[in-house]
Amino acid sequence: MDILTLNCGSSSVKYQVYDWDNKEILANGIVERIGQQASVIEHHALNKETLKKEAQCPSHKEAIKLIVDTLMDPEVGAIEDMSSIMAVGHRVVQGGDKFSKSVIIDDEALNTFKEVSNLAPLHNPANIQGIEAAKKILPDVPHCAVMDTAWHQTMPKHAFLYALPYSWYENYGVRKYGFHGTSFLYVAKRTAALLGKDPHQLNAIICHIGNGASICAVKDGVSVDTSMGLTPLEGLIMGTRSGDFDPAVVFHMMKSSNLSPEEIETQLNKKSGILGITEKYIDRRDVETAAQSGDQRSQLAIDMEAYRLKKYIGAYAAALGRVDALVFTAGVGEMAPLIREKVLEGLENLGIKMDREKNKISKTRNAETDIGAADSPTKIFVVPTDEELVMTEDTYALVKGEYDVHTNFTYSFQDPHYSNKGRAKRLEKDIAKKPELADIVARPE
Repeated sequence: MDILTLNCGSSSVKYQVYDWDNKEILANGIVERIGQQASVIEHHALNKETLKKEAQCPSHKEAIKLIVDTLMDPEVGAIEDMSSIMAVGHRVVQGGDKFSKSVIIDDEALNTFKEVSNLAPLHNPANIQGIEAAKKILPDVPHCAVMDTAWHQTMPKHAFLYALPYSWYENYGVRKYGFHGTSFLYVAKRTAALLGKDPHQLNAIICHIGNGASICAVKDGVSVDTSMGLTPLEGLIMGTRSGDFDPAVVFHMMKSSNLSPEEIETQLNKKSGILGITEKYIDRRDVETAAQSGDQRSQLAIDMEAYRLKKYIGAYAAALGRVDALVFTAGVGEMAPLIREKVLEGLENLGIKMDREKNKISKTRNAETDIGAADSPTKIFVVPTDEELVMTEDTYALVKGEYDVHTNFTYSFQDPHYSNKGRAKRLEKDIAKKPELADIVARPE
């Protein structure tokens, strides 16, 4: 009994096939450069050689057909035929305020995703294209939607509203929605398990730092505030997105440079953030290397990103009152000790005290690590996220009629002794190369 999950971006599709009975990943991969002259698929199947090849994928329909064909390929595939797929789970970035949990996709749900596409113009259209393409190729199985925004529907009104004309909220849906919800859900549940706490009693600040980045305040196990807003543009400094700035800058630049609204939107979403500061780099690894070589703009980008994160942590600590744990996740959060160190410096007065050596050691996607000092009142964890597992478990439960909003639902990874088989195997190799890593692996209390 297998579950296929699809995460469709504007020019890519990430996928995974999960064997529910044996609780292991049979295959995963990505198709990139959809709509370009030469698309590329990178495919990994259990106990088989990695496949990487070019193909023609002018749209998501061809990309998903390529994925299906690759999964059934006798040499590199993972399944004999698609009859083993019991359901398909789809990531949907923006569900508006219509959904507080994942749903089986019917015509009404799909139409709602289309209606709120203007709130996520870079994401929802691609998500919808992927759903429609997959439903044509796999018409006889249930398709389910897992919304990034659903996790944040617990935010109180005083946190999600802007101080703008109230009619904008009533008539146009202008409010904070928040994103990265699937990641925050996984990390919050795992953090509660590591602390030995009831998930409904967890207070935590979670930093999801990747090319896109956001931070979430979790109180009593639910989201009460987050840095992203109406769109994923608000909040932290990101790879190419600006994050917070004075909105009057938009009018100033439109008047000064004669930029159109469309040009401004492109600048803020695709040419700002780390790229805007350095004018060269997006990937934080490139930025760190350049900074070490004396590139002042790259050093400035690191300092600015860390400072913005530090400010949000301070604000959310004040809002929560009690913070059980500060947690880092996603690509940069999991793999960039330098940025974590810059963020954590000087937070001792908030009860957040890192161990610098532990922080330097923690650079793995295969283990949850504890990088806090022994006498730190607040725990500091690095927890590799697993959005695909959340999508898989939501999809299975929806099909079986066992699903509910996360506060009334129990995931497998809430078990303190939960283990991801694939990560556990890879961790053994990581520890063989870096034995000291074993000393900072977080153990449930």
